[in-house]
Amino acid sequence: MFTVARRLALHGLAAVSLAAAAGFAAGTPALAADQIKIGILAFTSHSPSMIAEAKGYFDENDLDVEFVSFQAAQPMAVAIASGDIDFGMTAISAGLISLADKGAVKIIGGALQESDDIDGQKILASKAAYDAGLTSPEKLAGHKFGVTTQGSSFHYMAHKIADKAGFDRAEIKITPLQKVPAVIAALKTGQIDAWSIVPNIAGALTRGEEIVEIGSVADYIENYQVTTVFTSTRHASEDQELVKRFLKGLSRGIADYNAAFVDASLSDDEVDEIVAIVHRYVYADQPIEKAAPRIKAGAMRINADARLNMQSVEDQLEWFKSEKLVPDSVTVDMLVDPSFVETY
Repeated sequence: MFTVARRLALHGLAAVSLAAAAGFAAGTPALAADQIKIGILAFTSHSPSMIAEAKGYFDENDLDVEFVSFQAAQPMAVAIASGDIDFGMTAISAGLISLADKGAVKIIGGALQESDDIDGQKILASKAAYDAGLTSPEKLAGHKFGVTTQGSSFHYMAHKIADKAGFDRAEIKITPLQKVPAVIAALKTGQIDAWSIVPNIAGALTRGEEIVEIGSVADYIENYQVTTVFTSTRHASEDQELVKRFLKGLSRGIADYNAAFVDASLSDDEVDEIVAIVHRYVYADQPIEKAAPRIKAGAMRINADARLNMQSVEDQLEWFKSEKLVPDSVTVDMLVDPSFVETY
């Protein structure tokens, strides 16, 4: 991957001048766009980058995008550190923090956010556990709570629920299952008792007979910054213009996402266009007639311009430390580069 400055150095000023002249005459850009890889999960909450790519917002910022799919947050953080991908949008995990401690990754913005005006993540129980008495989050003590990995956002939510409900964190039996589809399958079959997930997925699950909603995460974690935008420390320190162009394109995708799915400020035709874009990656195995309501239902707000809730990030970091999932020496400054977006 080369920045504009590096390409100038490689090709020489004379060659670039000739290319620029030729490009101007042909009405095309003189230099190829920077190629970047973006990590995504197959969730509606990851759709701003999908929207930005499809609607040309990244193109307008001289970025040629390739998407790389993941099924959990932690592998995405590892891929950022190794250089296999350039940008990601997902929850803070123990793996991400440990990589930040090693100087490999940086959070550069905020994404999904629990807010008072929008229905947020749901706490779910298997029908078997519900029938046996698990009818509210206060009754989670002694039950199996599904997570993808130890130190995932699901793990954090389970413990924060325990804190607010007033019982010891150790009383929830954290059950790692590696991938979201495996968690869903285990919940449906009663192999685990509970889970928490974004409302559009929760809504689809509770329409069946195997899973019951028992609460909302927002009642247990105030102003939770559910997901963040992150990149490699190298990009954050050496390629600031690349990062700024990425965030500029992403921010336009976020604006379209919120307008279509949260604020309902677009026309039906405009919403249909956004849904069709998202459907290429989310519920792609279903016909769009079936997928569209699931894509649109229960979408949570994503912070405009990728604003970052630092208070929530600090709370999450302290939880990871309290559970000995990351070194005590890690600081917020190691984890976050606040220079690219507004923080609060």
